[in-house]
Amino acid sequence: MFQILDIKGTVNFLKHGKAAVMLSAVLILASLVSLGVRGINWGLDFTGGTVVEIHYADATVPSVVRKALEAEGIDGAVVQQFGSPRDILVRVPPKSGEGNALVASVEAGAKAAGDNAVVKRVEFVGPQVGQELVEQGGLAVIAAIICILIYVAFRFEWRLAAGSVVALVHDVIITMGVFSALQLEFDLTVLAALLAVVGYSLNDTIVVFDRVRENFIKMRKGTPEHIVNTSVTQTMSRTIITTGTTLFVVIALFALGGSMIHGFATALLLGIGVGTYSSIYVASYTSIALGITKEHMMPVVIEKEGADQDPLIP
Repeated sequence: MFQILDIKGTVNFLKHGKAAVMLSAVLILASLVSLGVRGINWGLDFTGGTVVEIHYADATVPSVVRKALEAEGIDGAVVQQFGSPRDILVRVPPKSGEGNALVASVEAGAKAAGDNAVVKRVEFVGPQVGQELVEQGGLAVIAAIICILIYVAFRFEWRLAAGSVVALVHDVIITMGVFSALQLEFDLTVLAALLAVVGYSLNDTIVVFDRVRENFIKMRKGTPEHIVNTSVTQTMSRTIITTGTTLFVVIALFALGGSMIHGFATALLLGIGVGTYSSIYVASYTSIALGITKEHMMPVVIEKEGADQDPLIP
């Protein structure tokens, strides 16, 4: 079979397992500290605020509209192109005001930025709705991780399930920690990207663990570390192809997709990179640390009643 990456022999990935786990521990600790001290820069989907869509007769630059809004006393507004160069989406946080007075100020600033500005849509997102989105979004991530733990434990073995869930939690915490440290806006698109990262990382881990289970049964000799290293090496070509093709699309979204999906693409970039690393090191090393052996992976033989009885004796 043709392989883009044809590795001869077995790469000793777990040789650097302790160093990788120490690095992951430092990153997780730093992420938790940042989340506790700096918090999350919640977007309007979670905090509430006002969204105003403006249409211009000619193409308009968001930076010009932003300066005009600041001249009207509206600070912290997110101004983005929406659909076409003539459509602008203004997202105003609740601290800048609310109601008709705020909309009037936004409209005045929009008209100062360019002629023939028309307000097409105004939406108010209350803080109560935003708090509900925070709770429901967090529950969605927790529910996904619990369901994954149950599935992998049933499909493989509980030590492998624990390794996969540790890797998933590792990916989510580090991704959120980067958003917290850089104070990148966290909105519903970023939450969707986090759930996508959970699925992507799990898919990569399942492929590795499926080969691990197969090799535990097939290889008569070798330590668990050697079998895991062999399994990761055998799936490395697939991992590189999958990760590379996915990154091509995500990088294109990040570079050319515009500011509307910038957070989504950023979360995917972080998650795919960290997820690929965790599938190779965190998930596998955790399973080894929990004491996975060949006996744990062998299928259970159920003896039928009377199987040891002499067939000639009634």
